[in-house]
Amino acid sequence: MKLTELPPLPESQTALQAMAYTDPLTGLGNRYRMRDRVRLLVAERASDPAPFTIAIANLDAFKPINDLFGTEAGDEILCQVAHRLKACVPDGATVTRHAGDEFAFVLPLVFERVGGEKFGQMIREVLSAPYDLGDRNVRLSASFGLAIHPFAGEDFDSLLKSAETALYRSKRRGRGQITVYSDDIAREMKRATQLEQALRNAIISDSIDVHFQPIVSLGNNAILGFEALARWNDPDLGFISPAVFVPLAEERGFIDALSEALLRKAAEAALAWPRELFLSFNLSSAQLMDPNTSSSVLAILARVGFDPHRLELEITETAVMSSTETAHQIIGDLRVAGVRISLDDFGTGQSSLGRLRDFAFDKVKIDRAFVSRINTDRASEHIIKAILSMCEGLDLKVVAEGIENREEAEKLRTLGCGMGQGYYYGKPVDGVATLRYLQEHYYDFGERGSARD
Repeated sequence: MKLTELPPLPESQTALQAMAYTDPLTGLGNRYRMRDRVRLLVAERASDPAPFTIAIANLDAFKPINDLFGTEAGDEILCQVAHRLKACVPDGATVTRHAGDEFAFVLPLVFERVGGEKFGQMIREVLSAPYDLGDRNVRLSASFGLAIHPFAGEDFDSLLKSAETALYRSKRRGRGQITVYSDDIAREMKRATQLEQALRNAIISDSIDVHFQPIVSLGNNAILGFEALARWNDPDLGFISPAVFVPLAEERGFIDALSEALLRKAAEAALAWPRELFLSFNLSSAQLMDPNTSSSVLAILARVGFDPHRLELEITETAVMSSTETAHQIIGDLRVAGVRISLDDFGTGQSSLGRLRDFAFDKVKIDRAFVSRINTDRASEHIIKAILSMCEGLDLKVVAEGIENREEAEKLRTLGCGMGQGYYYGKPVDGVATLRYLQEHYYDFGERGSARD
């Protein structure tokens, strides 16, 4: 045997090598197999301009299902996913289990964006069919990120990073989305990263502001309380909408720090109001999945010296649905301490009646989408009538959001709606301006009084 020749690997060593490239749960290849397949394609096409594509598929909301039914059921779903993917991938393609609930694909014959999107649509349909867990069926969706070689990267690591960037954008847009990496997406994600860092710094420096919008009695325009709303004006980036930075804090995992800072500031400001006025504050969906939320909220109130009976926490149906059992516990603990709970954006979720039945709410807020059309759209008027009638039967107070003019206020008052808020009664303003507003609109400031008409 020549010195340059290598003896064949022993059978045991070959088996070990195969194991190193195989996912033990699903039998698919793993990340190492994907890496080697991509490197081989890059080498083969070094002198051939033909592109190829890699893709990552992530199962949407898999963790709650895993938590609800157990890890054995979760593993069974992953195995069924793997079986479907092996059966439907195109000839020459490679499918691997990338990590956890993510699967990856190497697609030698997908050359451009349209082809990548069609592949994602096909896999999305395959994965959307029910999964059989014996005594129950479960449905899932999947999100996709795709990257095309060499435009999105010339080696495995850069291609993978591009595909993960595209996947992250898909997840930000909602469930079942498909994104093919591009320079525009890269710039968008870079800005999101810049925003994230600036937001983290703003939280550390305590420079996120709280503004307050009045909530009034529609019967006599008396001020009843204020809703706290986050505002951020960065010295370099300018004004950033809460519709941008609040979801960003949720996605990047530091919504707790942001919310705690805002609640502390809001409660401190509200100490200067008449004691009969309440403070309304929004909880995020992420906070309703954290068992420590109730103790955190109550600890902040205790440190500030703010009476829990003056606090109302607003939550949405979507937030409640994210983790029902934990949300039940959080809401129960807070209500025992005296905090009231409002269901925000009522009528826009998927199962409003079920939420009212299953949870102990004190108040319902009618979404502005109905209020803004109350005088022009009969359907919206009838929906509001139905909500008011139902809430009266359930002994729930009602607030109409987004009242913009006298006509809307009069109509809601005629229908029997008790409370309202919106630009007609006042725009959100900072703590100092809120005190001025009270001095102008609230008789005997600091004592019980009534508002001017």
